[in-house]
Amino acid sequence: MKKYKLALVGATGLVGRKALQILEEYNLPIAEYAFFCSSRSAGTKIEFMGKEYITRELTESSFDEGFDFAIFSAGGDTSKKFSPIAASKGCIVVDNSSAFRMDPNVPLVVPEVNIEDAYKNNGIIANPNCSTIQAVVPLKPLDDKYKIKRIVYSTYQAVSGAGKSGVDDFNNTSKGLEPKKFPHPIYNNCLPHIDVFLDNGYTKEEMKMINETRKILHRPDLKVTATTVRVPVLNSHSESINIEFENEFDIKDIPTLLSNYPGITVQDNPASNLYPLATNASEHDDVYVGRIRRDESVENGLNLWVVADNIRKGAASNAVQIVQKLIEHNEN
Repeated sequence: MKKYKLALVGATGLVGRKALQILEEYNLPIAEYAFFCSSRSAGTKIEFMGKEYITRELTESSFDEGFDFAIFSAGGDTSKKFSPIAASKGCIVVDNSSAFRMDPNVPLVVPEVNIEDAYKNNGIIANPNCSTIQAVVPLKPLDDKYKIKRIVYSTYQAVSGAGKSGVDDFNNTSKGLEPKKFPHPIYNNCLPHIDVFLDNGYTKEEMKMINETRKILHRPDLKVTATTVRVPVLNSHSESINIEFENEFDIKDIPTLLSNYPGITVQDNPASNLYPLATNASEHDDVYVGRIRRDESVENGLNLWVVADNIRKGAASNAVQIVQKLIEHNEN
């Protein structure tokens, strides 16, 4: 088996550090790593795989040394500038930002759902938004079997989804300090406001979920609406997903269908108070699904409660899993 060379861009950030942890856990057949960051963070020491690495400043010549893969977790502006440079040098980029997600020439990939799209890349593969990733994993088998007619998303998103500054706001506002990241104190509050408001009254986060779901499921005309809410939880996003199907279903079949799908753990026993919790999902890569019940207000309606670690499966793990699948595909 070939030994590959991988670059991690944004290695000192919240998602970058989680990607380091996950790369160690997955132990891919990678012979050489390099860690890049901004000039501000360059020179930071990183302990990884029993060795000490020094982060380097990302420059236009960083990819001249020939990388097979790069995971970008350094924001949209960095991705827009440097991802095409890396791709031009033969490197396949998995980008965690929103820079390329809706580009028709860039696949938007969740490995359990549409890994085949990744194999048709032009050098850049986009990692979806964290709240979209966990939603489409259970939606895919349901769509395949019953054909989804409409989706209503209501999300309850952890402060870690806003990065270190979001976590800082949670801690600071719990002490009565003024917020710096969010427009209001997040402690003891729910803020129906993630990202900027758009002209249609939706936030950018809500439109990301709508448009990304359509692209990943290859359903460009799918009816989707969303309300995304920041909640005073440190890690792991929770989502209420209401689905209406074209076709009839037996509610007893849903838990089995979901349990048999890769990347899903069903936790659904109301009699034992068993349902997915943010605290239990943290530090796991599976998407947890529970509160499975028929929506009796519409024909062929279903309600799900879906929880996942937004920094792992919602970002870092999904990116590493894409690299893993690309390597496996190359070896076959």
